[in-house]
Amino acid sequence: MATLKDVARLAGVSVKTVSNVVNGYSFVKPDNRRRVEEALAATGYRPNLGARNLRRGRTGFIALVLPELSIPYFAELAGLVIAAAQEHEWNVLIEQTFGTLPGERLALASLGPHLVDAAILSPEALQESDFDLPVPAVLLGEHAIEVPISRVGIDNVQASVAAVQHLISLGRTRIAAIGAHPHRGTAALRLEGYRAALSSAGLPFEQELVIPALNYHRADGAAAMKALLDMKNPPDAVFCFNDLLAIGAMRAAGERFVRVPRDLAIVGFDNNEESAYSSPSLTTVAPDKAAIAHAAVDLLHRHVVSPDLAREDLETPFSLQVRESTVTR
Repeated sequence: MATLKDVARLAGVSVKTVSNVVNGYSFVKPDNRRRVEEALAATGYRPNLGARNLRRGRTGFIALVLPELSIPYFAELAGLVIAAAQEHEWNVLIEQTFGTLPGERLALASLGPHLVDAAILSPEALQESDFDLPVPAVLLGEHAIEVPISRVGIDNVQASVAAVQHLISLGRTRIAAIGAHPHRGTAALRLEGYRAALSSAGLPFEQELVIPALNYHRADGAAAMKALLDMKNPPDAVFCFNDLLAIGAMRAAGERFVRVPRDLAIVGFDNNEESAYSSPSLTTVAPDKAAIAHAAVDLLHRHVVSPDLAREDLETPFSLQVRESTVTR
C-alpha cells in the first residue's frame, strides 16, 4: 500500500504538501497540487481513515435515528444522508425507533463519543427532557417541543396550505384530511395548514372530515378512506399527510368505484418515488430531500468542528408536484 512518503517522492514535494492536498487545503501551489494529484493516481494511494480519525479524536461515524425504514420517505432520505456524509468522510449508523418513546430513548442511550461523532435525529415521541445528548446533533423536521438543538426541515404549515389551496382551486369544497395523530409534531402542523387553507377560502372546518391514522401505512389510508366514503355526505377531495396514506386511500376509492380525480381528488405528502408510478399518479407535496440531507450533514459537521456554534434553524424548499390524482391530463 502506497504511503504519503511514496507519493511525495514521486511528486518531488514534501510529505506536508501531499498531506495538504489529501486533506483538501486550498493554499497549495497549483503546480504542486497537479503533481501530487498525478502521483496519487499513479500510486493508488488511499488515506488511512481510521488513523486519521484517531488523530483527530473522532470515530468517523455518525448516527441517523429514524422512525421507520419501511416508509419510503425515510428510506430515500437515509440514502441521501449517506451520500452527503461521504463528502465529510463519515460512515452512517442507522437506528430505527418505530416512533415510540422507548425506541427513541433506547437509540439516544446508544449514542456516545466513543461510538459516533454526532447524530441526526428524526424523533416523534421524545420529550424536552430527553435532549441532554453526549454528542452534537441535528433534528430533522418541525416539532412541537423547543430544544436547544439545530434543526433542518420544510415549512409544514405552508406546504399543507399549498396542497389544500390546490384542491380548492379545482372547485373542491368538501375536503377531508387523513393522518391526524396526537404525538406527531408534523401531523399537528399539517393539520394547522389544512385548517388555515379552508379558513382563507371561507370553507368551514368539519371535525368529522379529519380522520386520524395510528400509523402512516397504506392500510391506514385505505381504512380512513372507507370511513369517509361511508358518510352520508362524503368528501370530494382528500389531503393525506403522507404518500402511503394517499395510495391506500386511492386503492379504497377504486374498490368502491369512486373515480380519481373525477369524483374524488387526492393529494399526498413526501413525493416518494412510488407516487410518480401509482395509477393514477399522485399529486403530492415534494420536500427537497437532497437539500434536507446535505443541509443536515453540513450543519452537523459545523457543530462537530465548532462545538460552541449557536443553534440554527434551516428551512429547505418544497414544491407541489401536480399529477393525475387531482388533474385529468
